[in-house]
Amino acid sequence: MMLPNKNLVERILHAVCFEALALLICVPALTLLMDQPPLTMGLLTLAISLTATLWNMTYNTLFDRLQKRLGFKRTLWVRVWHTLGFEAGLMAVVLPMAAWWLSITLLEAFAMEVGLLLFFLPYAYVYNLVYDRLREAGWLRRRRMAA
Repeated sequence: MMLPNKNLVERILHAVCFEALALLICVPALTLLMDQPPLTMGLLTLAISLTATLWNMTYNTLFDRLQKRLGFKRTLWVRVWHTLGFEAGLMAVVLPMAAWWLSITLLEAFAMEVGLLLFFLPYAYVYNLVYDRLREAGWLRRRRMAA
């Protein structure tokens, strides 16, 4: 079933929920793994999250337009390529920012990013799959209208 495109409010809800859940998981984990103060990792993670949120809305708007133009379905492989494209674009911005913020080399920032990718690739796939299923079932629309 092909659902109508998301409006701006739904795009914001989608992105904010995605990032909020990721922050709840990543800040404590990165604080321990990077041996950095919680405030340092919290602020960096928030900066990355804001960057990712803006990129998420932009990237998914373009992806939805491409899907509408070409008429493809969101198969497993389309979702995999969608996620990889998103992460590659985000990495181009995040690597220099993290290296500067933590006073580490780009190679160390890349290693950190690989760790984040190992988390975010399956996280993004599962999050978007669940979100799409809830949307197809009408759950999101009913809840939004009831509020």
